[in-house]
Amino acid sequence: MAVALDAAGDLALLAGDSLDAPLAWCAGQPITRRQYLADVAALAGRWKPRGPVLALTGDRYRFALTLGACLAYGQPGLLPPNHTPDMLARLTRLFPGASALADAPALDEARIGGLPALDYAELLAASIDPPPDDATPRLDALLALAPDRVVAQVLTSGSTGAPMPHPKVWDRLVLNIAAEARRVAEHLGRPDLRGVVLVGTVPPHHMYGFESTVLLAMRGGASFATERPFFPAEIAEVLAALPRPRVLVTTPFHLKNLLDAGLALPPVDLVISATAPLSPQMAARAEAALQGPLMEIYGCTEAGQVATRRSTAGPEWTTFDGLTLSGDGTEAVVQGGHVQQPTPLADVLEVIDARRFRLLGRSNDLINIAGKRSSLSHLNFHLNSIEGVRDGAVWLPPGDAVDGVEAVVRLTAFVVPEPGLTREHLLARLRERVDAAFLPRPIVFVDSLPRDPTGKLPAGRLAELAAHRKR
Repeated sequence: MAVALDAAGDLALLAGDSLDAPLAWCAGQPITRRQYLADVAALAGRWKPRGPVLALTGDRYRFALTLGACLAYGQPGLLPPNHTPDMLARLTRLFPGASALADAPALDEARIGGLPALDYAELLAASIDPPPDDATPRLDALLALAPDRVVAQVLTSGSTGAPMPHPKVWDRLVLNIAAEARRVAEHLGRPDLRGVVLVGTVPPHHMYGFESTVLLAMRGGASFATERPFFPAEIAEVLAALPRPRVLVTTPFHLKNLLDAGLALPPVDLVISATAPLSPQMAARAEAALQGPLMEIYGCTEAGQVATRRSTAGPEWTTFDGLTLSGDGTEAVVQGGHVQQPTPLADVLEVIDARRFRLLGRSNDLINIAGKRSSLSHLNFHLNSIEGVRDGAVWLPPGDAVDGVEAVVRLTAFVVPEPGLTREHLLARLRERVDAAFLPRPIVFVDSLPRDPTGKLPAGRLAELAAHRKR
């Protein structure tokens, strides 16, 4: 059912600024919204999707082009948390008519996963006959999308189990992005987002990147950099090539790497972080290094964006306009605004009132050892706060039962160390921070952790790492 829209306005794909304003920036050069519509028409004139489509690309503009062409034909985009062959194979099972548009380097991945794929460059450069007139979409379709149009099938990250699809309909996304645009504008001290440039280290196929880079530009009036810089020097280079005001959309994982690199960083007007809570110390470091305030977003795939906080101002989160909370602890529920049905949150919340809360941890990572309770997120926070730890994660192996008695299980810590860090020193620092029952044994030094593009560690990857170590 459609919902009444507020100041978000109509249901067009593009809103918030004129067609002659930039939608994207490629290598520091602007691409207007008018040019985007022309490029969508060119792509749609050469290619007609028969089902949901994955934009298998690291280029944010190509992702946006694919989305526009899909919507012109009434097909949704696919937003998986990663592009591993296993995930692509899962997409073919969940969506039998699915296909992909891929950058050339990604074509082999698609073939391994069994997902039919076309090469972007070949498709755009080929001299082919266009589809019949009745098969070519009219761009009018993008100027007034149906309220109940399924725009994207978003898959959960798999950090709490098998990835599951969640359809996202257009009118709810419009309300969602309107609320985010107002909140971002408040932190920038601006009336709206016209002229604001977004630089994302997060991929557009992740819900956070989709909302806070692609849709925030399309609907909120901002523009985005087409690049997805990963390494610190790349992030600094992309930021320096863009006009201000500019916003860095990132994660704690990328932010820590950026700050630890010790580079001279171009100033930004706002940092947005999500996917995991930041410590106040890390937030303060980021604000000092990047010379702008830092805003965290709390959300989940099921509900979308839920709340924000200025991380250096205190631990309390405030919900987006129209969203209210009920319940408490492990039974907190969000509803209203863009959340059509009351939706349970998979975290432990201390609900202060209908719009404010504190985040205490994930409900599924609570652990009990020797009658004492903690959470993996709490232990990971302390592990990664220790000097000399480049990256780290605590893993709880599954317990075996013998004659009905559950075996004693020891936590394992996987750590990417800085040169000179020893296990003995690390354990001594941990002993100062956590109860002895939660000290990890063993501590395993590794070259890297198998994180996905947003820095998350999906369930099973640490188990695979542990199994590989025992071989």
